[in-house]
Amino acid sequence: MTVRRPSRRQIHLAAHFPGVNSTTVWADPRSKSQIGFSSFEHLARTAERGRFDFFFLAEGLRLREHKGRIHDLDVVGRPESLTVLNALAAVTSRIGLAATVNATFNEPYELARRLATLDHLSGGRAAWNVVTSSDAFTGENFRRGGYLDRADRYTRAAEFVDVARELWDSWTPDGVSRPFAHRGQHFDIAGEFTVPRSPQGHPVVIQAGDSGEGREFAARTADVIFTRHGTLEDGRAFYADVKGRLAKYGRGADDLKIMPGVSVVLGDTAAEAQERAAEIRRQQVSPQNAILALEQIWGTDLSAYDPDGPFPDIDPVPESSITQGRTRRGDTVAMAEKWRALSREKGLSIRQTVIEASGRQSFIGTPEAVAAELETFVRQDAADGFVLVPHLTPGGLDEFVDRVVPLLQERGVFRTEYRGTTLRSHLGLPDPEGREGVTTRRQD
Repeated sequence: MTVRRPSRRQIHLAAHFPGVNSTTVWADPRSKSQIGFSSFEHLARTAERGRFDFFFLAEGLRLREHKGRIHDLDVVGRPESLTVLNALAAVTSRIGLAATVNATFNEPYELARRLATLDHLSGGRAAWNVVTSSDAFTGENFRRGGYLDRADRYTRAAEFVDVARELWDSWTPDGVSRPFAHRGQHFDIAGEFTVPRSPQGHPVVIQAGDSGEGREFAARTADVIFTRHGTLEDGRAFYADVKGRLAKYGRGADDLKIMPGVSVVLGDTAAEAQERAAEIRRQQVSPQNAILALEQIWGTDLSAYDPDGPFPDIDPVPESSITQGRTRRGDTVAMAEKWRALSREKGLSIRQTVIEASGRQSFIGTPEAVAAELETFVRQDAADGFVLVPHLTPGGLDEFVDRVVPLLQERGVFRTEYRGTTLRSHLGLPDPEGREGVTTRRQD
């Protein structure tokens, strides 16, 4: 079925509940509970009021540690994602509900049942953000431990998704169950699936990853890819690379939506927005967080250094395990030198350099300027949409929904009402073929 495009490319929007991070502004009096259901409900309902495509929960399987202790600058104690989303299905009606679930430490039959159940309870709004893990630190929480080689994590994940789809397809649309059998490298299962085919056939599959393996996995398997490319140039390069991989898998450009995670700071004037953004960054990068950021790159204890003083004159420690549960940033020696150079060039302290180098506000300006810039990214093939990551829980989306969404609607680049009932319809994704070999495409 041919997709009939609107005259202007439509923007997709999603909301990310602030997850395992140290960027939430705790000192703000509007910052509330990270585990209370009222927080999840407020953010999800705000996103639905803004006609967003989906609401997205992150998840960590172990509390991260730093220098042998639980890292107390992180969000900790978060409840299990699918349980929260099943509850949210009862207090929302249209917005998609996306859970991050690890493909390394789960099994296809059990997870496929849980996702299909959410899809039924929500009327076809379920999504699965597929993540992987290869570290023994996380694995210690599970029977298998850290056995999975890093090279195998995507092969297991790809087979995991294939098996889940086989299970979802084992029921016909008219309610007939058929036996399934899968024999593969990672899974050898057979039987009958207990949950009938769900309203959208398959829950939407999301993937978050930037490596070559991650991009290939997304091109082969995912419906949405969640990225971190915030600049127009980087976004265009990533977009072209990933979309260019789709044809080899028999997929079209519209079959995979590319949605970078972004943050937004608004002001009545450009100067006010910049001032607010700078204050948020100062709150996010406390003196303790500034030293933590350096220790993660240098791989050694730097607590003796003054965050308002100069950079250390020592080199990073390769293969350091000072931080557990957090990936170190690529070439740490090159990163250290880049930060040193920035500090020298602008005369910045450690904390000032971390604020400058790791700024997270992607779009800063008046509502009119932000709306125009969001449209530019989509029009110039840097993204199909955006996953908004607020710095406040649970009211971090309120201002965007109240002030930017109406402007996007006036521009004709964002829906004024939901036209479909499932997440696939919101995203304009094809319905899965199933065993019947018939593909259709919904469009919102």
